[in-house]
Amino acid sequence: MQVHLNPPLEPGNAPWHAAVIVATAADISGAELDYSPESIVLVEDIVDGFRAEGVTEADMAESLVAFGCYVGEILTRHAGGAWRHSRAARTAPVPVVVELPDARECDPIEWVVCRLKFGAGVSIRDLYAAVGTGNGATGRRTGG
Repeated sequence: MQVHLNPPLEPGNAPWHAAVIVATAADISGAELDYSPESIVLVEDIVDGFRAEGVTEADMAESLVAFGCYVGEILTRHAGGAWRHSRAARTAPVPVVVELPDARECDPIEWVVCRLKFGAGVSIRDLYAAVGTGNGATGRRTGG
């Protein structure tokens, strides 16, 4: 996925990209994204709307990344995560993840991209819920 963000996507810039998509979603669709876990349903609805319109990952790359940053901010605020470079940063299309206190890496940007690609078969809400329960299904360990 080719992404041209300004500022570039770095761990320190992810919250800024989330804030921009919050304002954009409010302006375009009236969506009130409030950084609550419950607001993930709005992200799914917006992404599902893109999918219904036939939008591709390439068409909406920057917006998908920004929505992923928004979901990542929910992880940082409610699950104790922190933005980090992915261990696979050199080869990953989007090299930032949220690392949880137990060292699992979660890739909320990929969650959003997969929702666009595969539709309701990928539930961002379920992925988030799995993180909250501490089951490792949504991330990978970053250490020993």
